Amino acid sequence: MKKGKTQAYRIKHANILLAVDADGPNLSDEDSTQIFGCHQNTVRNVRQRFVEQGIEVALERKKRDEPPRELKIDGEKEAQLIAIACSEPPAGRAKWTLKMLAERLVELDIVDTISDQTVRRTLKKTNLSLT
Repeated sequence: MKKGKTQAYRIKHANILLAVDADGPNLSDEDSTQIFGCHQNTVRNVRQRFVEQGIEVALERKKRDEPPRELKIDGEKEAQLIAIACSEPPAGRAKWTLKMLAERLVELDIVDTISDQTVRRTLKKTNLSLT
């Protein structure tokens, strides 16, 4: 096999199509999944895209129907969250909780809504601990 710069998924999709070809080995979906180490849905979807839209579409990855969700916290909002987390906690509290930080971000109109888990992931990403 020649060395090249073709993406691995394109090669895998081409091999799947060759394997399930009726004029070729005509492998079942189950056999193809074991040989190529992929899910049965991958074999079915590649074959279906080939039949309905042609070889070029079948060799490519499926395009997203919707764009990815917009991030709640960008770099500026992340800096504001860190500043709040590093500040003194509210009176009567020894430390900030994730829920309190989320509520403070909403109170200060930094974000419209945010979950405590988004706050947790952001703090974890920056290696900031509330303890």
